Amino acid sequence: MSLPQRYNRLAIALHWLVAILIGANLILIWSVNSVPDSYVRPMINTHKSIGITVLGLAVLRLLWRLGHAPPPLPTIYQLWERRLSHWAHIGLYVLIFAMPLSGWMHDSAWKAAATHPMYLFGTVPWPRIGWIENLDPVTKESLHGAFGRAHSLLAKVLYVFVVAHILGALKHQFIDREQELQRMLPGK
Repeated sequence: MSLPQRYNRLAIALHWLVAILIGANLILIWSVNSVPDSYVRPMINTHKSIGITVLGLAVLRLLWRLGHAPPPLPTIYQLWERRLSHWAHIGLYVLIFAMPLSGWMHDSAWKAAATHPMYLFGTVPWPRIGWIENLDPVTKESLHGAFGRAHSLLAKVLYVFVVAHILGALKHQFIDREQELQRMLPGK
């Protein structure tokens, strides 16, 4: 078993913070239909706030990543595994941006957006995307549905990528006996 080359602390913190927030957003949206009506709007608003936060963290993460190369994968991994890992990470980055952007676009096309201002976590005013919000009502309603379907489809793709990411890490850790998890776990 080789010693792992670890990600740095900021990369680890951003990874786990984004993962936790995505998990929280999944729990919120999966449970929104099973709560009393008085909880639905606050849960959806929290879902939006978490999504915008993930988008901000994704920007920070990408900027950090552009200046800091990740540690190389162990050379014991097969070439196809290293390539698949590379493309899977690109896919995850795309999805981490596309999910909140499609949600923001969906929200901006909501017909009641003008009467329901958006606040991050109930405190910080957050704008809708102006060119979408200011479209004519028929076009906006059509786009609201299209953006909602895109957001739902991206969520399904994200589920597949996250499961594959977790299974890949667990395979390397427990089957290949590489210290894969230690590369991204907090601590020493």
